[in-house]
Amino acid sequence: QVQLVESGGGLVQPGGSLGLSCAASGSTFSRYDMGWYRQAPGKQRELVATITSLHITNYADSVKGRFTISRDNAKDTVYLQMNSLKPEDTAVYYCHATILVGIFREYWGQGTQVIVSS
Repeated sequence: QVQLVESGGGLVQPGGSLGLSCAASGSTFSRYDMGWYRQAPGKQRELVATITSLHITNYADSVKGRFTISRDNAKDTVYLQMNSLKPEDTAVYYCHATILVGIFREYWGQGTQVIVSS
């Protein structure tokens, strides 16, 4: 089992940058595929970016070229660097971990709020 704790959310102006972190504990972090999802008010939770245990990345079209996901297995942490932020990026951002070892397991963090507004 793994516990996920996000940090780094806040208020930022349009065009600005913000970095999110997700610290994992309780299991072998390097074996997990990690991701960031977000949920805006009144909308469904959606994929933002993922990074596999082999460091293969994938991005939603809406954030390609603006967001970068990375991981540091020595620190058991996954990051999301967000640049050129837009008001439509406003959402609660959730860290997500998955692993397939016999059975599929997934875990969520508690979320961190990002508000893009002038």
